[in-house]
Amino acid sequence: MSDPTLLRVENLVKHFSVDRGMFRRPATLRAVDGVSIAVGRGETVGLVGESGSGKSTLGRCIVRLIEPDSGRIIFDGIDVLGLRGRALRAFRRRIQIVFQDPYGSLNPRMRIGPAVREPIEIHRLAPRAAADERVAQLLQEVGLDPSYARRYPHELSGGQRQRVGIARALAAEPELLVLDEPVSALDVSVQAQVLHLLRSLQERRGLTYLFIAHDLAVVRQMAARVVVMYLGKIVEEAPARAIYTDPRHPYTSSLLSAVPRPDPTAPGRRIVLTGDPPSPVTRPSGCVFHPRCPHPLKDDRCRTEVPALRKVGGSQTACHYAAEMDGIGV
Repeated sequence: MSDPTLLRVENLVKHFSVDRGMFRRPATLRAVDGVSIAVGRGETVGLVGESGSGKSTLGRCIVRLIEPDSGRIIFDGIDVLGLRGRALRAFRRRIQIVFQDPYGSLNPRMRIGPAVREPIEIHRLAPRAAADERVAQLLQEVGLDPSYARRYPHELSGGQRQRVGIARALAAEPELLVLDEPVSALDVSVQAQVLHLLRSLQERRGLTYLFIAHDLAVVRQMAARVVVMYLGKIVEEAPARAIYTDPRHPYTSSLLSAVPRPDPTAPGRRIVLTGDPPSPVTRPSGCVFHPRCPHPLKDDRCRTEVPALRKVGGSQTACHYAAEMDGIGV
């Protein structure tokens, strides 16, 4: 019997050196700091956080666009960080990434047809004549007419370009897609169309998704489980229902309170966080969230002691006072 977990990330670390000028030592930016997650076969896991939380860096480490400093990435039982040469190429066929900016991820001098055909040729999935037919099928599958193969990226709208990006990722016949803010650059109506497309593709192809976003309203439509990151660390992880009905971390509650409500008279209050997120270069001691935390029980323990992820209610939460969250819930 195969392992139901397709992807497992264990204590992953990625730090960057930041030059601070001629007379100062380089600083260390802790983009991803000991993150562990698991994604089951056919599952969609939402990875949520503000800009600078480290979620996109984590996604790029998983597909090995960025090499992590330490930790493990296990994909279908294989240690990904030990792969080289042909084995690495075979892995990259099985896991693909869709980027936030569809225009930036396409070569502006390459027509759509060759751009989508490129992964087929790299992985030798079909001869030339069959590859052209496969490109037409892929464009139709993502809702584009095959004639778009003759166009350049600048001739397409943002939503059409993102569909091309999805088709290009599917060309390698992957099992897992890392979707890095795939709809955040699109209009709301186009967002809904692309999300519907992604759900349909997952159902037809049995795909697994790691869905990276900052918008919890979007993630709610896609994910069965949600992981919340803040300043390079996981602060909460739970099934989507628990996250949306009973959040146990103050940061998760504040993100949820910012989601627009269809009924403005519905109960609930906006939690406004003070200040900007601290710099990953000069992170606060103790709980990384404590300088902005609205929890009424926040004390010196929060400033000095790093909270561990622990089971509270239906969540795994990194908060000393997660059990007392009822007073500031949304």
